[in-house]
Amino acid sequence: MNGVSNTARILLRDDLRDFAGYRSARSEALQGSVWLNANESPSASPGDADGRLRRYPDPQPPALRDALAALYGLAPAQVLATRGSDEGIDLLLRAFCVPGRGAIVIAPPVFGMYAVCARLHGARVVEVPARDAGDGWRCDLAAMADAALRQHANLVFVCNPGNPTGEAIADADIALLAERLRGRALVVVDAAYAEFAGHDASAALLAAHENIVVLRTLSKAHALAGARIGCVLAASELVGMLQRCQAPYPLAQPAVQAALAALAPDAVARTRTSVARVRGERERLLGELQSAPGVRRAYPSQGNFLLLRFDDAQAAFDALLAAGVVVRDMRATPGLADALRISIGTPEQNQRVLASLAVARQAA
Repeated sequence: MNGVSNTARILLRDDLRDFAGYRSARSEALQGSVWLNANESPSASPGDADGRLRRYPDPQPPALRDALAALYGLAPAQVLATRGSDEGIDLLLRAFCVPGRGAIVIAPPVFGMYAVCARLHGARVVEVPARDAGDGWRCDLAAMADAALRQHANLVFVCNPGNPTGEAIADADIALLAERLRGRALVVVDAAYAEFAGHDASAALLAAHENIVVLRTLSKAHALAGARIGCVLAASELVGMLQRCQAPYPLAQPAVQAALAALAPDAVARTRTSVARVRGERERLLGELQSAPGVRRAYPSQGNFLLLRFDDAQAAFDALLAAGVVVRDMRATPGLADALRISIGTPEQNQRVLASLAVARQAA
C-alpha cells in the first residue's frame, strides 16, 4: 500500500487537484556541459572553492532520499525531504486544509508548531487535551477521532513520543485511530523522538494504513538540528501532492552533505550508541529527580527530555540559570503552570542539574 492514498485523494484541496506547482530549472531532466538555464553566476563566490554553491541544489537529492528511505525501511518514492519536520507540518496544512475553512485536531500540551501553522493558514485548531494520569500523560485517541469527525478536520496530529509529555502511544492504538478515520482524515504521527523510545514502527504503520503520514527529523538523535533536515514519510501519491506545494529549492547543499555524512553506516552505528547513552542517562536522572526535594513530579519519558513539576518552579528555574543551565520554561503552557522541561545532556551536565536543584531546595 506504499503508492496510493485514497484518503489523500479525497481530502486534497479541490483547487489543487490540477496544480502542478513551480517547475524549477533543476526539475528538468536535461544533460549538458554548459549550464545556462537558471540565471546562476558564471563565477564562484570567494568562499566556494569548488564552485558548487553557485549552482541551485537539486529539489529532492536522490542520494539523500535513498539514504532516508534505507534508514526508515521504505521506498524512496515514499520520502519527501524537508527543511526539518516543521516544513512537513506546513505542507500538510497547505495541501489538505482550505484556507479559512480547514481544521486540525491536537492533544495539548503538545508541540506548538501544529497550532502555529494552522493559525497562519486560517485553519481551526480543535483541542482534545491529554490527561495527566499521575504516572504519565495519556492522549485520548478515541476522543480525538470523535472530534475530527464532528468538526470535519482533515488532519489529526499525534506526537509520539509526546513533546513535552514524553508519552509513548502504542502502535495498535494509532492503527485503530487510522482505521476509524480512513477516508475522513489523515493521521499525522510526529515521530521526532522515536529513536529514544527504542521502537520505530513507521514502515509497518505506513504499509498497513494508507491515511497515516509520519514526520521524521535528523535534528534530535542524529545531532543535526542546525542543518534543518527532516522528511515526510507517506504513500508516494501523497508525497507527490506535498512536493507540488514545496518551495523550488528547499534544501541547501551544505546541509544535504552533512545529512549524507550522518546517514553513512558507521555514523548511524555511532548514533545508536549515542541514543543508548541518552536513554541510560534519562532513566538515571529520572530516578534521582523522582525523589528529589522540591520536585513535585518527574514524569517518565520516551524522549530525550524530562518534564518536571516543582513546588517552586521559579526558584528551580533561577537556580539552574545561575549555574549556567538553560532549560525550557513550560509555565505559560495551559496545565503546566509549575513545570520545566529539561533535555538530557552529558553525565556531567546532568549532575550540574541535580546539584543546582539541590541548591534551590536549600535556599527555599
